[in-house]
Amino acid sequence: MKKLLILSGKGGTGKTTVASALIYLLKSKSYADCDVDAPNLHITVPPQGKPDKRDFYGLPKASINYTKCTQCGLCKDNCNFGAISLKEKIIMDPYACEGCGVCAYVCPVQAITMVEAVNGEVLVYNGSSNFATAKLKMGAGASGKLVTEVKKSMKDVGEEEISIIDGSPGIGCPVIASISGVDMVLIVTEPTVSGISDLQRILKTAKLFNVKHAVCINKYDINEENTERIKKFCQENQTEIAGLIPFDHKASVAINSRKSIAQIDCIAGRELQSILKNTLEIMNKSEKN
Repeated sequence: MKKLLILSGKGGTGKTTVASALIYLLKSKSYADCDVDAPNLHITVPPQGKPDKRDFYGLPKASINYTKCTQCGLCKDNCNFGAISLKEKIIMDPYACEGCGVCAYVCPVQAITMVEAVNGEVLVYNGSSNFATAKLKMGAGASGKLVTEVKKSMKDVGEEEISIIDGSPGIGCPVIASISGVDMVLIVTEPTVSGISDLQRILKTAKLFNVKHAVCINKYDINEENTERIKKFCQENQTEIAGLIPFDHKASVAINSRKSIAQIDCIAGRELQSILKNTLEIMNKSEKN
């Protein structure tokens, strides 16, 4: 099974819109939403049936046994994250605790233990297609580890099948975990100043992993001068452009109806058909070379 990852350097570029359209056009039998902080692929690709759920255990949290605690304050003095305060008694903030275990190590009476904490949940839908996603709890860490769990939950549906992974925006831990082991990355950008800046960062990240990649410019006609800047940057960095998507009012109509733009008759949806064709050609070219 080949994996095509859809990324963007920033949020709001249309990454999930592109991902959902490619899932529809490919009739993909296996796909995933690895944006575990704010998953939203299920809006335009509604899952089927009830999911199989399992808890995700990330970083442990410090737990204080007050019958043993002598209020000495050593844990507070040695916590580098400001997670422990001393008022009438020692108080640990679970949202600030990073699970490092220093407090438990320095406690002279062993009043602190590190306990497993549920940081989120993995959801896997197995209907006519396999859809894996996850939700990270507010303030929880280990998002990269959770992304890895989502990818492990994807069903292998055959060597010739292409699975779509909707990744996170930016270049943080979830993105790094998403890139690992994929066959190609399609980067969705927009012709804005921030869009260009973040495109440069995500391209650099993709190259560090030595993974095949291409760029798709969404709403290219809202600023054609910046579109030309993106084209020039891609040319200078030997990065192929899979296609350009024009601004299309019908895109929001489709999304509000919980549909992919490939499911309605619109310019943006038709353009994505050629972008998919170009992307697959780039992916196959990398295999031959």
